[in-house]
Amino acid sequence: MKKYNSYKDSGVEWIGEIPNHWKLIRLNVLGEFSKGKGITKEKIKEEGFPCIRNGEIYTTYNRITNNIFSFIDEETTNESITVEKGTFLFTGDGETVEEIGKCLVYNGDESLYVGGGINIFKPRLDKVNHIYMSYVLNSESVVYQKSRDGRGEIVVHIYSKQLKEIKLGLPPLSEQQQIVSFLDNKTQKIDSLIQQKEKKIELLKEKRTSLINHVVTKGLDSNVEMKDSGLEWIGEIPNGWIKTKLKYVTNIYGRIGYRGYTVEDIVDEGEGVITISPSNINNDVFSTKNSTYITWDKYYESPEIQIFTNDIILVKTGSTIGKTSIIPEDVPEMTINPQLVVLKDVKLFPKYLYYQTTCRFIKESFLIEQTGSSTPTISQLKVNEFPLLQPSLLEQQQIVEYLDKQTEEIDTLIQLEQKKIDTLKEYRQSLISEVVTGKIKVCKEDNSLSLNSPIV
Repeated sequence: MKKYNSYKDSGVEWIGEIPNHWKLIRLNVLGEFSKGKGITKEKIKEEGFPCIRNGEIYTTYNRITNNIFSFIDEETTNESITVEKGTFLFTGDGETVEEIGKCLVYNGDESLYVGGGINIFKPRLDKVNHIYMSYVLNSESVVYQKSRDGRGEIVVHIYSKQLKEIKLGLPPLSEQQQIVSFLDNKTQKIDSLIQQKEKKIELLKEKRTSLINHVVTKGLDSNVEMKDSGLEWIGEIPNGWIKTKLKYVTNIYGRIGYRGYTVEDIVDEGEGVITISPSNINNDVFSTKNSTYITWDKYYESPEIQIFTNDIILVKTGSTIGKTSIIPEDVPEMTINPQLVVLKDVKLFPKYLYYQTTCRFIKESFLIEQTGSSTPTISQLKVNEFPLLQPSLLEQQQIVEYLDKQTEEIDTLIQLEQKKIDTLKEYRQSLISEVVTGKIKVCKEDNSLSLNSPIV
């Protein structure tokens, strides 16, 4: 791709040089800022007037959105304000700097009601193309400026007075449209590749789940005599297997009653011990990344829920109820938070029990026995009653060895596809940043070029 004939120093370190005919401007020159208000979670309805809340911007929507999935009643509209097509919505706060200042442009035809915590930017369309600005405001240099200006420790905030000071290079309107055509064409191709690989990952995950479900309910010998398990979602099981319950093969412990803790017990890394939460389990794999820490006093107060290698943890409360993992070797000292329970003193091969907890019949048990609508939960007593299948110790060992090998091969393929997705996303972001900062010149003929991606 070409570069522009001449450049000038922008005077801004994170922007660098810009094409000579571009203008360096502050965002406040290009439009007006305001603030959303008046919409809480409790006021959301299944139908009514379309609205959007702060958290939905970084959890639900992409860079541009035409569709809205939340609604409020007419009474609540009197407490809120509306925006029209072409308006930008910035998150005003979040738990991390990645969440603050994320923005989308509303491209729908209906008026949209905007909740509190959202910074609203109405651009002057005689100066900027709003789709072009959607690329710019999510580019690396602007994201850097937003994260640099974030304020707060526990909850990070960014305010319109900081957003107004965002600096960017601005080409003429005709060139903005040319850039939009180019980036729309290229990013659509990249996104199509990403979607193909995400679909492949989902198919691999389904294959992994199906494999485990089959082996831990039917065994490895396809010629073995079968019998009815008496459970609809299990069906027939090998004749020599025993149907039992969780409480007969392990002990279950949780953080209940006086063993709970408050925010006063939470400390910084290095000052306490990890307290495991559902976020430490991803696709049934345990990780200590992004951990929370509590005091050593709280850790020693409850030795029965101290976590060790081969312990099995289950999520019993929250939106991810039923998630499970086995604790690997060489982990630091840890405990659990009130959302989890831990299985100890396992009388089966621990890894075999873990594979069972990932199966459909355990997931079905969670769905049947859980209570609570907004925050699903299940008691330890009910978890104790979950059904289990118990083959001989030799069969358990053989099943574990077989599944370890097969799932490792599938996981390797998943990791490979995920790495390709990450590379494509990095390439996409880099391409956008190079174009909207003028490092690459977009020509009309560029739109017909094939995607020059590092991943095929």
